[in-house]
Amino acid sequence: MAKSSTSKKGKTSKKSSPKPTHNVVGAKGETPKTESRKYNFLIRTIWTFVMISGFFVTLASGHIWCVALVLLCQIAAFKECIALTSISSREKNLPLTKTLNWYFLFTTLYYLSGKHLFTFFQTAVFENKILTWMVLNHKFVCYCLYVLGFVLFVCSLRKGFLKFQFASLCATHMALLFIVFQGNLIIKNILNGLFWFLVPCGLVIVNDIFAYLCGITFGKTKLIEISPKKTLEGFMGAWFFTAISSIIFTRLLSPFMYMTCPVQDVHANFLSNVTCELNPIFLPQIYRAPPIIFEKFGVSSITIKPVYFHALNLATFASLFAPFGGFFASGIKRTFKVKDFGHSIPGHGGITDRIDCQFLMGSFANLYYETFISEHRITVETVLSTILMNLDDKDILELITTLIDVLLKKGVLSKKQHKKVVQVFAEVVKALN
Repeated sequence: MAKSSTSKKGKTSKKSSPKPTHNVVGAKGETPKTESRKYNFLIRTIWTFVMISGFFVTLASGHIWCVALVLLCQIAAFKECIALTSISSREKNLPLTKTLNWYFLFTTLYYLSGKHLFTFFQTAVFENKILTWMVLNHKFVCYCLYVLGFVLFVCSLRKGFLKFQFASLCATHMALLFIVFQGNLIIKNILNGLFWFLVPCGLVIVNDIFAYLCGITFGKTKLIEISPKKTLEGFMGAWFFTAISSIIFTRLLSPFMYMTCPVQDVHANFLSNVTCELNPIFLPQIYRAPPIIFEKFGVSSITIKPVYFHALNLATFASLFAPFGGFFASGIKRTFKVKDFGHSIPGHGGITDRIDCQFLMGSFANLYYETFISEHRITVETVLSTILMNLDDKDILELITTLIDVLLKKGVLSKKQHKKVVQVFAEVVKALN
């Protein structure tokens, strides 16, 4: 009995003893989850440096390439936004919905950016009669294109899908407003000088980085419901560091005319000898120092470039208002229950995930420039463009005759030189007639 009891006890003990568990580990004792995190971090880091390098190469290549970069970002961001509804349109067998989305995009791009392209290539444009007519009637052509899209939309309406189709149209126009229209203002910033493009972009990036660092370091108070990880401490701490960064950016970029001069030659790049009459904000000015603070140090005045004060204003907007562009994008993602807008940038998500705050910042930078900084200077390019777009051939010939007479009266041309110019001009007019 004892033996039998012992035997049963042994069997019982053997059955009840837990089976040894074995975790799947890597070569260095790491779980697959840890290895996956390291791999994602590596990919994210590599693509971060790729984007930074590509951005600076584009900056050095010239204004026209920066414009092209903004246009590509607009198209990519628009594609990601409408992609949230494209799956539903395929399921509902409404292929024209997606086609109209792209039609409205390129119609809007042509309306907003067409004149910029005409300015860049006006010599070639006005050699072609069709292109000349399109330039002279730019708004009318764009209006006709939009009306055509409107008619096609109405013709595409189907019973049972009306709510979806009108919702899609509204989403398309919202994307055009927030992405394309504001992106066009960023292009204007580039034409006003790369300083007004690079500094706002840099301030948004710095603010995003320090909002994260300050948030994980001493963040406790939730900032906004739509983004639970954002904290008030991170929000305010980022403002401080962004303000410091604005001073550093201004100090580094303001000495280079390539950065501060408005676009004059589309073929210019960082190695070109770019010169212009600088806006006064880039020139040192003397300011009376507040006596309460500086009287003890024997300082009555300070010399500083006004652009530093403007940069601090841009930093304030980049810190307190531009992040709400990101919060808005987070709300859209939560509405459609997606983590990212796309997967076009490995480790980062979509283009929209990276530039959601840039559109709001770029539109403010343009408004700020036009309100407080722009001198609205008249250049040869703007005058020439105005003449070609608004005067017919007869008026242009009359203008040239008047200018020749003015140069004679000012003493720029001698009577002999004036006579020769008039003779040559008369022969040209005769040949045209």
